[in-house]
Amino acid sequence: MIAGGLGGTTGDMLMHSLDTVKTRQQGDPHIPPKYTSLGSSYYTILRQEGVRRGLYGGWVPALLGSFPGTVLFFGTYELTKRNLIDRGMQPNLAYLSAGFVGDLAASIVYVPTEVLKTRLQLQGRFNNPHFYSGYNYRGTVDAARTIVRAEGFSALFHGYQATLSRDLPFSALQFMFWEQFRDWAVQWKGTNELGTAVEFLTGAAGGGLAGAMTCPLDVVKTRLQTQVNTDIAPAPKPTNPSSKGSVEPHISQASETVKAKEAAKRLISTSSPSTHTPRPGAATLETSSVITGLRMIYKTEGVGGWFRGVGPRFVWTSIQSGCMLFLYQTLLRKLDVWMPLEKEVAL
Repeated sequence: MIAGGLGGTTGDMLMHSLDTVKTRQQGDPHIPPKYTSLGSSYYTILRQEGVRRGLYGGWVPALLGSFPGTVLFFGTYELTKRNLIDRGMQPNLAYLSAGFVGDLAASIVYVPTEVLKTRLQLQGRFNNPHFYSGYNYRGTVDAARTIVRAEGFSALFHGYQATLSRDLPFSALQFMFWEQFRDWAVQWKGTNELGTAVEFLTGAAGGGLAGAMTCPLDVVKTRLQTQVNTDIAPAPKPTNPSSKGSVEPHISQASETVKAKEAAKRLISTSSPSTHTPRPGAATLETSSVITGLRMIYKTEGVGGWFRGVGPRFVWTSIQSGCMLFLYQTLLRKLDVWMPLEKEVAL
């Protein structure tokens, strides 16, 4: 659990700035969008807002959620895996099931902290003059208090169902592939000491393959959570220029305009990093069902729509998984030396 927590947290922190850029791209309310390509977005945020409040905005809740989340994941994963194998389940099926159960346990921690992290990433620094996202908190504690007070405790679990629909299959496949690739590497080298390169590659291959296979779920989850539904937005009533000194038409117009903006407000993806950015003019998914969303995307955009952003997702999940699982194995060996388990002595 210690090794998993440290490995997972380090991997998440290394990728945090890229996560911030993707979050800004997905949650940009400006028309035309301020953030377009990955490189230019990176440079713009760095130049205007710096590292701590810009690229690493929201790092505190990310850290607070990442460590206990990965501790819960790896503890649940290892316990479930070993029990299932001991009961006679085929190893690959045990790895798949354990990854599924592990992510379910960790989601209780990582979803609320992802909500806080995402909103702080979008706002940047307090009273940010360079980007207006609709969020403006003084810090992590203020964000949590404000969200609970204004929106209710359930707001901290926004997108929970859509998040699990993507992350549970991803984690299950990621660890099944990683365990299998590592077993093959051990057989090939004839030792459990695989070395830095092979250890990293087995983790990267498992994460990248799982990321590519679950790309359709990432696409529909992101589309459901970031789409702008302008059809429900009421049009503001025109002001009659000949009105005799009454301010009521102006008040009515302002009120209708505010309502229109609120109705058309873009929801924000508040789960672990998504590398999918909906294309301009993409059809609005008038549903909350993942299965229905997949069908609608296939009908309007074909198979290519399901795998939009598969390249960045493959790279993202490969690097994050490679770093996390390499550090996990390295720390396990170190902790085995520093904190050896008591061995039974034959009497």
